[in-house]
Amino acid sequence: MTDSIASAPTLKGRKIAVVGVTSQVAEPVAKALAAENEVIGAARFRDPAAMERFEAAGVRCVAIDLATGDVANLPEDADIVLNFAVTKTNNWDVDLMANSGGLAWLMEHHRSAEAFVHCSTTGIYKPMGHHVFAEGDPLGDNHGVWPFLATYSIAKIAAEATARWAAQRFSLPTTIARLSVPYGDRGGWPAIHLEMMINGSEIPVHIDAPSVYHPIHEDDIIAMVPKLVAATGVPATVVNWGGDEAVSVEEWCAYLGELTGLSPVLAPTAETIDSVMIDLTRMHELIGHTTVPWRDGFRRMVEARHPELLTS
Repeated sequence: MTDSIASAPTLKGRKIAVVGVTSQVAEPVAKALAAENEVIGAARFRDPAAMERFEAAGVRCVAIDLATGDVANLPEDADIVLNFAVTKTNNWDVDLMANSGGLAWLMEHHRSAEAFVHCSTTGIYKPMGHHVFAEGDPLGDNHGVWPFLATYSIAKIAAEATARWAAQRFSLPTTIARLSVPYGDRGGWPAIHLEMMINGSEIPVHIDAPSVYHPIHEDDIIAMVPKLVAATGVPATVVNWGGDEAVSVEEWCAYLGELTGLSPVLAPTAETIDSVMIDLTRMHELIGHTTVPWRDGFRRMVEARHPELLTS
């Protein structure tokens, strides 16, 4: 165990399958790992340009479809599997089949792997105001309040149940990492808020203020992946995964305003997700502390996405 990601093991010379590789979180992970590993990136790849982008970075691309269980193009002899795939169509049949059933197909296909990391979400915790959630706390429909993510929390809970079962059924060492708010050059929820500020749109915040989360920069996500791999076990290891600093939507929007001169328009409502503060004790024990201060990360995000807006 360690309290610093600086001492985290590295992954070199391994065959690593990154599933859901076109997602915001997975793309920088796959590209970083491709420098010293054989990386296979799996997604539906409906856009040929996306495949070209990954292959230019040294990632071998294969097309799969978790909704139908079509994972045959993935190499069965992968040493490590990182699953970042998520389906959010708002169709219950499709989303349960893809997120839970598809994961079952994936873990069976890779039942001989050395390690399997499944990326879940802190959005599966039952809304409880400003409670600080540890891994054993109650689960619930956090995102159901958003009509455009009606299936999300429940489908992710179902996927965790599948991962727990498959880890034991196939003796497949597994980590279930409950990710908080990822962000970076490629976007994230704070980047969406920045776009809303540019457009003058109202930004929903919960009436039970403040709306607190643990934003985590993509640099820390990349650095922590080897430790998530090292933490895999049977039964599956479950761990909260977020930035060390608890930050509210209200606070980060105010800081984005300081950086850009834009004024956030906050709209308190009960029709948005509740605060999700997390207990990071287990994360610190297993995979260490994050290193990118949130203000530095947010400034970098603005520089990457809207450098013309920076005023300070």
